[in-house]
Amino acid sequence: MRDRLPFDHLDERLARAAWSRLTEPDDRAANRLVATLGAGPALDWLLEADRGLFRAVPVRPPRGDWRTAVARWAPRLTDLDPRRELEVIARRGGDLILPGSPAWPAGLDQLGESAPLCLWVIGARNPATLAASSVALVGSRASTAYGERVTTDLAMGMADRSITVVSGGAYGIDAAAHRATLSVHGPALAVMAGGLDRYYPNANSQLLAQVAATGAVLAEVPPGTAPMRTRFLSRNRLIAALARATVVVEAAWRSGALSTAARAAELHRPVGAVPGPVTSAASAGCHRLLRDAGATCVTDAAEVAELVQPVGTALPEEPTVAAGLLDDLDLEQAQVLDALPARGEAVFGAVVRSAGLDEASVRAALGFLELAGRVTREGSAWRRARVRRG
Repeated sequence: MRDRLPFDHLDERLARAAWSRLTEPDDRAANRLVATLGAGPALDWLLEADRGLFRAVPVRPPRGDWRTAVARWAPRLTDLDPRRELEVIARRGGDLILPGSPAWPAGLDQLGESAPLCLWVIGARNPATLAASSVALVGSRASTAYGERVTTDLAMGMADRSITVVSGGAYGIDAAAHRATLSVHGPALAVMAGGLDRYYPNANSQLLAQVAATGAVLAEVPPGTAPMRTRFLSRNRLIAALARATVVVEAAWRSGALSTAARAAELHRPVGAVPGPVTSAASAGCHRLLRDAGATCVTDAAEVAELVQPVGTALPEEPTVAAGLLDDLDLEQAQVLDALPARGEAVFGAVVRSAGLDEASVRAALGFLELAGRVTREGSAWRRARVRRG
């Protein structure tokens, strides 16, 4: 428990930076608390609550109660000092931007209680200006030569029209979109799932540095935050909200790019999909968007540019697919399993801090995962169970 914080927590900038460390992305309870009390007073409230002094809040959290939320946030109060993260981002030539500032992309406000509390940014250009006329080009990491060729043509066409290309900096379609945009000096915007102290994936570090040098790279999490799977999924909502339209260039039946399309549809942003060979599993997700989700078929840059005129699309349905790492788990179980290292082990306290959940929730999730054969306990440490794949 802490009685005070080592920084001026009533400073809006420091307070919001602190909340970005205390919470996981898309924490609607934190957003509701900050919106009601203000970022600094909300930290005061949290410190009191951590000592067992719960002041009434005139709103309820989206799920559970405020004690549940406090149990989720309080473990990260230890050594909390956002000045360190601000120094890191400043050394990298970046900054922290807050809602309402001239650099804040207005499209993020449409996320409502899912909007980020702040943005960590490294870049040569104003993110709000970049996002004002933009299209997200997204797709599979395991792209084909066909997908990369189409992505290159589309990205270059967007650059010719001064339309910013938004993507996630990952392998495959994301990287092809950024490379093509940079090759013709077009505006680019990359959205990261982890902290900007180290670009991820490491093999794309130089590419992302070039994006920052001519456009912008941003994240809602502070430096030092690892890009876990659940954070990638949360990141996708930012891509959808930043861009005026989203185009899935190439995606298998199971692809994270489809979650970006779904979030864009929820925001009533246009969604396009590029058709591929009917025999290609790499385009199965695009064909599903076209057939079942009302996506617009796009085949060239001119058709993509037309999507900037806002239209609504239907939400895609979930497919029946082979089990993945986090399948058949609720959100807390997924967060706990995702928080365990891919190799090696972690003690209980480390899992609590990494997962961003309270101890009781982590203990319950680990018990379920152990019974399900998804984790094993070795002494005081936990590790993911080895899974044999056919």
